[in-house]
Amino acid sequence: MTTIEELITKYIKGADRVIKEIKEIPEDVSLKDEETETVFDWAKRYLEDAKYYQQKGKLETSLTSVAYCEGLLDALRLLGAVEFSW
Repeated sequence: MTTIEELITKYIKGADRVIKEIKEIPEDVSLKDEETETVFDWAKRYLEDAKYYQQKGKLETSLTSVAYCEGLLDALRLLGAVEFSW
């Protein structure tokens, strides 16, 4: 059975990889660059929060933070603003 700690570590690694490798899709997206950058920045901040709370042993908060990060990244992908795969 997977522990919450293992689950958090898995999600953090996945989100970390996506943030490092993400590719923006040019011009044909109806979002402004600054809007895309703002949401991407929020995703990075949630990822950093997840890492921080994991280190502090606040696992539920860490899991919630990394889930928010993934949700924002998925939203950007669904809107066509970025390209990546989990």
